[in-house]
Amino acid sequence: MNYDQALEILRTIREMYGDHKFPMTKRKVNLMISQLETMDYDKVMSRVEGHVRNSPYPPALCDIAVYEVPDNGMSEKMKQWEKEAAEVPEETKRQFEEKLNELIRKVSSQ
Repeated sequence: MNYDQALEILRTIREMYGDHKFPMTKRKVNLMISQLETMDYDKVMSRVEGHVRNSPYPPALCDIAVYEVPDNGMSEKMKQWEKEAAEVPEETKRQFEEKLNELIRKVSSQ
């Protein structure tokens, strides 16, 4: 989100909770805006709206923060593994499960 959107988030919180519950100092605004600018505006505003519906107290940054998880390729790997697992014959899966259970029994009896 950009600076103006981050400021809009803070204004919304202040309007909903009032100055007495959500005082905005220059330092607080600067600290929160620098964090909010790294987040998605629509997702954060959605979290603010949900918080307003459910809490009589203004949110802390952690209550409304939405951090994007970087794509490290694991979701594609998981899809590939699931596809490969679906192609393994049921008999092979059954044999593997039997051997695994046998190994567990052996180790747990020691």
